[in-house]
Amino acid sequence: MISLIIGKKGSGKTKHLIDNVNEAVKTSKGNVVCIEKGSKLTYDISHAARLVDTDVYGINGDTSLYGFLAGICAGNYDVTDIFVDATLKIIGRDYDIVADFISRVSALAEESNTRFTFTISCDESELPDKVFDYARKI
Repeated sequence: MISLIIGKKGSGKTKHLIDNVNEAVKTSKGNVVCIEKGSKLTYDISHAARLVDTDVYGINGDTSLYGFLAGICAGNYDVTDIFVDATLKIIGRDYDIVADFISRVSALAEESNTRFTFTISCDESELPDKVFDYARKI
């Protein structure tokens, strides 16, 4: 399952993501991973979640992020939830690429039985309709 937290800058997306990560840590029977660009969430995310900075691993673009997500799922069958903050800063603002990325992640989510949540900094109307064939807005 893929969930999207959508809104313009300053609308509270990251706060919503932090709350969801910390709640997942409490309820998950496996591992929770939070991926961010930079290291601003260090003190907000529960220490029980694995916090990963994309800058440290040189992750830029949709293909790079998808490969990283697939590697996490392949390397650890106990991952139940993966959260990604600032998705567009990592993969870019081409919304057709975003739609294709979400489609690929949807297949990964089903295959690995992992829940994914992404923050998307834009107005919902800017995203192609096909994004919502694979993801739901929360």
